[in-house]
Amino acid sequence: MIHVRPSGTAAILVELDDLDEVLAYYAAILDDRPEGVLDIVPAARTVLIVVDPDVVDLADAAHRAREVRPRYDARAGGDVLELPVVYDGEDLADVASLLSCEVDEVIRRHTEEEWTVAFCGFSPGFGYLTAASGEWDIPRRSNPRTKVPAGSVALAGEFSGVYPRESPGGWQLIGRTAVTTFDLDRDPAALLRPNTRVRFVDEGRS
Repeated sequence: MIHVRPSGTAAILVELDDLDEVLAYYAAILDDRPEGVLDIVPAARTVLIVVDPDVVDLADAAHRAREVRPRYDARAGGDVLELPVVYDGEDLADVASLLSCEVDEVIRRHTEEEWTVAFCGFSPGFGYLTAASGEWDIPRRSNPRTKVPAGSVALAGEFSGVYPRESPGGWQLIGRTAVTTFDLDRDPAALLRPNTRVRFVDEGRS
């Protein structure tokens, strides 16, 4: 079910049932971007559509938003980005225990998944990656860290992510990548953008 609401004077908020609906809706609107749309911002259960009010009024934008037909093969689209990972995260053994398996099995499962950036948030360049299998559900740490190093690869809930810069964080750390995922001197600055597909590549352990 799609609900469309105004958001300020130049945007509408499309409310959807779940993350799969968001992925499907976002893929469809990217394929056929309506005239006058300046920005499209997906989140966990919503898609914000920012428009140019000189080109399209909110009522018309809302009507067009309701007419979008979600594309449910969304995970088949988008670019594929390979991220090399050294799997030596401080929480790797804890994650294995939570999943009732060995550490090598966690690594195998993480690298065999195809992940899709569903949306961005928390900090610039931080992508929330969701797995095609939908089988991940990892609790956050009970005691968040005050400093998580840039490049840390982590899990929380149904998501995986890469910390783009040093910051506090409560996700479970399973490894690290040397790839800079956010750089203001690069265009685009963020490697992990919505709809980008990601494969993590095992580079061993330190």
